[in-house]
Amino acid sequence: GLAEAPVEVTLVDRANHHLFQPLLYQVATGILAEGDVAPALRSVLRGQANVKVLLAEVTGFDLVARTVVTLAPDSRRLELPYDTLIVATGVQTDYFGHDEWSTAAPGLKTLDDARWLRSHILGAFEMAEIATDPADRLAWLTFVVVGAGPTGVELTGEIATLAHRILPKDFRDVATSDARVILMDAGPTILPRFPARLQRHAATDLRALGVDILTGALAVDIDLTGIDLRRGPGAGEAV
Repeated sequence: GLAEAPVEVTLVDRANHHLFQPLLYQVATGILAEGDVAPALRSVLRGQANVKVLLAEVTGFDLVARTVVTLAPDSRRLELPYDTLIVATGVQTDYFGHDEWSTAAPGLKTLDDARWLRSHILGAFEMAEIATDPADRLAWLTFVVVGAGPTGVELTGEIATLAHRILPKDFRDVATSDARVILMDAGPTILPRFPARLQRHAATDLRALGVDILTGALAVDIDLTGIDLRRGPGAGEAV
């Protein structure tokens, strides 16, 4: 938007890449490479002569002196003067007051999140392959996604596609098609911000992929062994 404006722009970021978050779910399931959703900032802005990219972490602002305080990768403290300050804070996963859940159930907002999920999703199939106890194998083949917004729906669909359509030919001792993929949400429907027609269509497609959809299911505890959820007043169920 400022490409033709008579201004000088300094873009400060602690990462050297732009991130297209809507496709992170494909990185998390190994469909896309990281570079496909995270092009270098300098490459994106190569043709915009009035922009300078600076790799640094913003640590503070002096609104009186109109300076931004940053920390460079080599720990140098840099102060950048400005006329107009725009702060783009990004987003992070909201655990609704249960930040301790993040160690067992990371969100999907960064490349690190996508790497973690890819490692654990694909690793679960590998562990199921070598499991000798049927209960252990079933546990490794059970995937639960909490939150049925666009990202949750997309991630769930990709996991189910991996398990039921892509991976069966790659494994010998485990039937990946036996995987149970569960999408749960505390609300009454998936994709709550979308029209009812699209909600029904998405639910039909997910079920065709073998996904179990649990709506009206509130997560009340999450740890490395599973999820405790509540469905209706006083009801309890463990997944």
